[in-house]
Amino acid sequence: MKRLLAALLFTFVAAAQAAHPGPATLDEALAQGKREQKPVMVDFQAVWCYSCYFMASHVLNGKEWNDLNTKVVFYEADADKPADKAWMQKLNVHFLPTYVLIGPDGEELGRILAERPRATFYTEVAGILSGDARLSKQKADAAKGSMAAVADVLDTYQLRYQGTEGMAWFDSLPAMVRNVSDKDKRVALAKQRLLLLQAKDKKDDQGIVDAAGRVLAGNIGCDRPYVLDDLIEASAKQQADERRRLLAPQEAPYKQYLDTQVFTASPACADQRSAVLTAADLDAALGDHDGEQAVLRKAIDLSREKLHGDLRSDRNLADNLRVYLVRAKAGEELDTLEKQLIAAYPEDYVYNYRYGRRLVENGKPAEGLPYLDAAAKKAYGANRITVASFQVKALRALHRDDEARQRVAETVAAEGKAFPEQTKKLQESLTATAG
Repeated sequence: MKRLLAALLFTFVAAAQAAHPGPATLDEALAQGKREQKPVMVDFQAVWCYSCYFMASHVLNGKEWNDLNTKVVFYEADADKPADKAWMQKLNVHFLPTYVLIGPDGEELGRILAERPRATFYTEVAGILSGDARLSKQKADAAKGSMAAVADVLDTYQLRYQGTEGMAWFDSLPAMVRNVSDKDKRVALAKQRLLLLQAKDKKDDQGIVDAAGRVLAGNIGCDRPYVLDDLIEASAKQQADERRRLLAPQEAPYKQYLDTQVFTASPACADQRSAVLTAADLDAALGDHDGEQAVLRKAIDLSREKLHGDLRSDRNLADNLRVYLVRAKAGEELDTLEKQLIAAYPEDYVYNYRYGRRLVENGKPAEGLPYLDAAAKKAYGANRITVASFQVKALRALHRDDEARQRVAETVAAEGKAFPEQTKKLQESLTATAG
């Protein structure tokens, strides 16, 4: 009897879902939001996005998620599909995942970048849905003299990757407001973050070093790995002694960050991969090979401990383990894991592609090509071009140039119109020097 009731319930739910499918495009979602007077929540993600794995497994489910979906029109945007990629450019989305909430009137209500712990995410979403995060409201409050609102406006521009626009707005404030706001710690930090964005846009290494150093001196929470990574990368051309003097002061605060917010039973920061890799990069930049390997092995051991041998139990953690092994140059362990990941996640192209690509890059084109061919059968959009580029590299290394040309022609015919820049590079790979 219970089985019969369960079957009937499943049939009813399936029929209801079929009768009311979700929006097929973001334009449809926006139209539905306007019609129903609901905000639209856009989840910009991709099948290769490890942070998206975390959100899918740990956050976008359960009662809170079900309740949220009654309040919004939800649309999952795929970064590898042409129409969704165009919306990423229109909304200036640079980071996956990014969650953008848009009101029925078309105004952006706010956005969330990167993965979040469950409680943090739903608290932030509730704040955005209240309307207080709208840029127009923040600016109106700032005009009344609210320093908190000035900081909110600058933070919103930072989330939108609009450093120049944000600083232009700040410079438009009355001198009296600007002078007072400079004494506010939140405003001062928000300004430095916008200056960092501007320097990155200009590829100004010294500007990045200066701004990143000032930002790192502030309380930036879970963003610390990203800013430190900017500092490490921008200082790469400096003399070794000068670079050590610049980076050495970051060791102690970053270790404290790892110990208190990452390597704990309940991490406050969800993006453990960036935290670990930045720690390894800092050790490498300071010439501490033992420290670099130690932090990677700690992350590897903790990941294995939490997975309990089940790679499907947490895809984010499983993929983090793969990357830690790559970074540690643990070849044999990595070979074993990547084959296990292919078996554990056969539904998409990602792990066949990554393993095949690594084999080709390591001078084993004959071994890598079958994995790339398997990946190509599941690839689509922009990722189809990515897979094809390594198929071509493998085929040319094997002197199978006719097959390489055929692969390029097929891919260009299917995806060339939507992704002209990528397909141009793919075509150019036919005449590049074979690796």
